[in-house]
Amino acid sequence: MCMPSPTVDQFIDAVKKTVLANKRWVPPHGRGSLYIRPLLMGTGRNLEVKPSSEYTFLVYASPVGNGLKGVLNLMVEDNVHRATPGGTGGIKAVTNYSPIYKPLTEAKAKGFSDLLYLDALTGSNIEECSGCNIFILKGNVISTPTTHGTILPGITRKTIMEIASDFGYQVEERAIPIKEVFDAEEVFCTGTAMVVKSVASITYQGKRIGYKLGAETLAQKLHATLTGIQTGLIEDKLGWTMLID
Repeated sequence: MCMPSPTVDQFIDAVKKTVLANKRWVPPHGRGSLYIRPLLMGTGRNLEVKPSSEYTFLVYASPVGNGLKGVLNLMVEDNVHRATPGGTGGIKAVTNYSPIYKPLTEAKAKGFSDLLYLDALTGSNIEECSGCNIFILKGNVISTPTTHGTILPGITRKTIMEIASDFGYQVEERAIPIKEVFDAEEVFCTGTAMVVKSVASITYQGKRIGYKLGAETLAQKLHATLTGIQTGLIEDKLGWTMLID
């Protein structure tokens, strides 16, 4: 994107200062969280098709509730591709999201929660949803599509893979044909806001398949573990959390 990055120290310092300045807006325990969003944008006075001459880095925050309610009912989108090789599918930029607004709006009008996109090259492998990564469970093996430039390498995706490995599951990144999704025991998605959320069903070319739900699912166990670490209820042995005072 030709955008200069802030240093790690600048990034962390900005997050800390934003949190401290907005600490009065942190919801009571169990009622939500303070959602923190860093943003880097071009702010130069340019009217040409070229990188900006100036960039602004900022961090803003907002109190939010406990993520998205309910489970996910997905529809496979096989006409519109969310990302193409060589594009910005693996970059968290507005160009990553804008192409999917129309098909997503149409899918939600039909009662679906989100769309599951297929790869642009073959149209046969699953990639991710509009704003979250996807996992399938078969036996003791958890599979998720490889991030090869068209899929966002989400931080929640990464942490869930580490937690699942600690649970004793075999976690693999690979190309996943759409046909494999229909004999999965459990399917779930990960993202910053939703953390981990079970997929109730996937519909593809008129065929609907349902999946395991409830308190005994792996998705629920992973959700409870990660949110427990985030809120200090479970010991953080991996150094993911930071005390801000």
